[in-house]
Amino acid sequence: MPILGSFGAASKGGFGRGGGVRPMEVDYLIVAGGGAGGLANGGGGGAGGMRSSFPGGTKLILADKSNTITVGTGGDGSVSPNTDPGGSGVNSTIATSTGDFSSSGGGRGLTGDPASFPGGSGGSGGGAAHQNYGGVGNTGGYSPAEGNDGGDSGPGNFNGSGGGGAGGAGVNNNNGIGGAATPGGPGAANSITGASVTYAGGGGGGAYWPSAGASGSSPGGGGAGGCPGNPGTDGLGGGGGGVTRPHSPNIGGDGGNGKVILRIPSSEAAEYPGLAIAPGSNSIADDGGDKVCTFNVTGTLDLA
Repeated sequence: MPILGSFGAASKGGFGRGGGVRPMEVDYLIVAGGGAGGLANGGGGGAGGMRSSFPGGTKLILADKSNTITVGTGGDGSVSPNTDPGGSGVNSTIATSTGDFSSSGGGRGLTGDPASFPGGSGGSGGGAAHQNYGGVGNTGGYSPAEGNDGGDSGPGNFNGSGGGGAGGAGVNNNNGIGGAATPGGPGAANSITGASVTYAGGGGGGAYWPSAGASGSSPGGGGAGGCPGNPGTDGLGGGGGGVTRPHSPNIGGDGGNGKVILRIPSSEAAEYPGLAIAPGSNSIADDGGDKVCTFNVTGTLDLA
């Protein structure tokens, strides 16, 4: 349980940049947007960074009447020319009186043909292709880590490697020119909603030869490699799949959008009978007396 310091004995009013309320402790799950898959037998996109206090971690303190929650979107696999990489995922952020609390967007997968760009770094790193290195994970420098590195592509290998996931690194690829691409790293399970859900899986790489097949999707919403690459799952922050030759259309899989969930203990929720969440695509549910606030898109949580 964190120490509230001078806030601990406060009554409602007078605190916070949003008008001020008595500081409230909440559990959180914050998942950023996943990175897009790489083009032309490219690497899989890295999953969005994933951080959580549930169960048993240090809770987050909210002290504003109106709290802005930003849900990071996935990287776009189709916005770039043939030789350029797709986009990285966007950070998810919970704005608090003491500063923004964030997870990092997933890194983009490496473009394989030609191998002009490295696997992108991010919450989890994007996968490599064509004898290169995957991107670095946990770029936020958090402890525990928000994600893992993308897979590398070994000597003599033209295939895509998997993007990193919250539960493990992307799988390295040493399968040679005619071999298969490799899958992304697995996501990590969390039960903050009352049910176990696996989030933030890395995207699979794309193969150099279509007869080798594309890599499978990873647990946690990572998209499989394909032609085009398959998208990561929205709401899970999965990485997009890389493109398998003959790469027509040469479109990497989009990264999946992230999600933010705040779990307010029943004792805290009782202080705020007018608790409200917006817009309508976000929701509040009850679980054992606790309030579970789920943000599928950027919105606000009002304490009243």
